[in-house]
Amino acid sequence: MSDRDALRRRLVHHLGLKELARAGWLRAGVAAPESVAAHSWGVAWLVLVLAPPSIDRGRALAIAVIHDLAEVDVGDVTPYDGVSQEEKRRQEEAAIEELVGGLPGGDELRALWLEYEDQSSPEGRFVKACDRLDMALQAQRYAAAQGVEVGDFIDSALAGLPAGLLRELAAP
Repeated sequence: MSDRDALRRRLVHHLGLKELARAGWLRAGVAAPESVAAHSWGVAWLVLVLAPPSIDRGRALAIAVIHDLAEVDVGDVTPYDGVSQEEKRRQEEAAIEELVGGLPGGDELRALWLEYEDQSSPEGRFVKACDRLDMALQAQRYAAAQGVEVGDFIDSALAGLPAGLLRELAAP
């Protein structure tokens, strides 16, 4: 197999994120829930529109795109799955190593993922806030369209958002 064919196979595998339904929405009874990739796009959109001048928007966008990539191999693990945070982190870190190792810019991609996971930069923290905002806004969409009870999702998002615009946007 050529290097190009191997790269193509790996990239096609990563696109599986488009088909992975968000587990929390499934558990809540949402019909036809968004995929993890759709969620990542939502987070990226919020970053693009809401990034304050103090944030490196390009870096934050890159973090938003990669923040859930490990789920293509690990799945969308939720707090209801009985997996400890330590075990989830171990599985996702191993998945990221496999998913981006050997790719062009793989070391940088891994570093971006770690910025999000470790909340070690202003960009990583902003993307995390946008991740929570996306969940709250999507919950409101599902409540309006399907009558699904989403209070837990909104409460969870609000609990992790500091005072300010993002928190105000998340509140119903």
